Amino acid sequence: MAKSQQELISSMTDAELVKNLYVTQLLICFIALGIGFFTFDSWNSFLQFFQVDWSSILLYGGGTALLVVGGDILLMKCVPEHLYDDGGINERLFANRSVPHLVLICLIVACSEEILFRGVIQVQFGLFWASIVFALVHIRYLKKWFLFISVVFLSFLIGLLFLWTENLYVTIFTHFLIDFLLGLQIRKSKGESAQPEELMQ
Repeated sequence: MAKSQQELISSMTDAELVKNLYVTQLLICFIALGIGFFTFDSWNSFLQFFQVDWSSILLYGGGTALLVVGGDILLMKCVPEHLYDDGGINERLFANRSVPHLVLICLIVACSEEILFRGVIQVQFGLFWASIVFALVHIRYLKKWFLFISVVFLSFLIGLLFLWTENLYVTIFTHFLIDFLLGLQIRKSKGESAQPEELMQ
């Protein structure tokens, strides 16, 4: 009998779980390149969405991230703990990582997912489909209604930010900062007694 995703994840070591994350993000990059190759008229038509506008990146990207993280922390204090239970996956990914490793993980995830979901799918197929596919890719949340609604809301929010700014650097920074700050929170609350692993161990 085939194992469920939860059983497969439970059978992995933390190191295997992190390596699996890297492989998944690499696959997302290849998918983005594949879809982009057939849907964009030229490389320049894709590169136009990368604009080094620090005021937009920091103000809109950073501001949105801080609002999301602040709202998430507030909700954690108001709703039952079991509604935030993802099976311990985020804790295993973040709790014992060194800060440089945490930065690397969050940066890779933010870049690969934003390029695919906002830079390719949203540009070619629209905000609705980009947000729905983004939520469905986070398969471990499908049976967790609260987490699923949260990720759908977050995806639409970041999608609207991209629709407004048309700048992938803004949404990449938003995505990175959300994951990094929440990762730091998990690391602080769950990993203080553990020895952080070395970068890429």
